[in-house]
Amino acid sequence: MRLSIDHRTLYRFSTPQSRLVQMLRMTPSDTHDQTIAAWRIDIDCDARLKEARDGFGNKVTMLYAEGPISAIEICVTGEVLTAPNAGVIDGSTERFPPDLFLRSTPLTQADAAMADFAQAAASGGSPLERLHALNRAVFDRFTLCLRRPVQGRTAAQAFAEERAPARDLAHIFIACARAIGAPARYVSGYSLSVGGGGQQPTPHGWAEAHIPGLGWVAFDPGTGLCATQDYVRVSIGLDAAGAAPVAGSRLGDGNEELDVDISVDTISEG
Repeated sequence: MRLSIDHRTLYRFSTPQSRLVQMLRMTPSDTHDQTIAAWRIDIDCDARLKEARDGFGNKVTMLYAEGPISAIEICVTGEVLTAPNAGVIDGSTERFPPDLFLRSTPLTQADAAMADFAQAAASGGSPLERLHALNRAVFDRFTLCLRRPVQGRTAAQAFAEERAPARDLAHIFIACARAIGAPARYVSGYSLSVGGGGQQPTPHGWAEAHIPGLGWVAFDPGTGLCATQDYVRVSIGLDAAGAAPVAGSRLGDGNEELDVDISVDTISEG
């Protein structure tokens, strides 16, 4: 499948900023089942860009811009070729052993209710079957909503709700998977199937869990299924904060306003 991505991020500042330094995790990497055919990042002001990789092996672009800056727009466009893989990740950059991803973070700490839920949902069967059951149980319990996530909301806080955005569902799955001893991590990227393509207010988020003898497998609790060739994998982290598309700092007073517009479409290869 050939997918077209258009991701626009606009920051407006109430007071002009003297300097911006941002880390952009907005460039996907090639794997055996994902090939980047074209990709570019454009900035609507004078800025210096430097490419690198972060500690997890994600491609990053460091952005440095000198002010005064009242607004800045980051435009990402690209095309990605994907192939069916049944959710199994093959050919990705792996810098750490799977057990590192048993580590909880403040956003992915399971409370007692979540641990009990995980044990009940994932009882019996092989490790893969248990994680499939957990993924389905999270999907069945919550209603996916396509709103922007609440900043700082933890998995335990989201677990008390009936509706949750994709980021929170991924955090719940990750926390529950770790509670039953399965290494799990957050994935940020794009999905054609979730939200039906078209305009989306935020990058999609899902999870990967490690299966002994099989490797990393992508689970999307927003659909209850494994990720398919409809997905473009961009970055990973212990949680969403560690895989955030944009992170950084600014020098200046005032508030910022954020607008995000994302579209994911198929491109006919005929």
